[in-house]
Amino acid sequence: MRIVKVIGNVTLSRVHPTLVGTQWKLAIPLSFDDIVQSRDEPDGEEMVVYDELGSGVGEWIAISEGGEATMAFYPKRKPIDAYAAAILDSVELDQPAISSIE
Repeated sequence: MRIVKVIGNVTLSRVHPTLVGTQWKLAIPLSFDDIVQSRDEPDGEEMVVYDELGSGVGEWIAISEGGEATMAFYPKRKPIDAYAAAILDSVELDQPAISSIE
């Protein structure tokens, strides 16, 4: 599972019959540094995400990818590669302990 930032909506002129009426979002994956520094402009390649949750532009969402993304629709799987599993209200990170070797 990865965290991505929604940057736009996708409109399709043709769609697979099992996906009629669904929402698609354009998103950018966030790196650890993007999350820690709350960057407005993350570095990464855009991706299209299937969204049943109604996320908005600027929100962070957790996504499942690949075979795991299709499991949300078991036993009638859909032809998708990325699925919005959660809209994130906040992200908290624990600081790892740093030890020095002398």
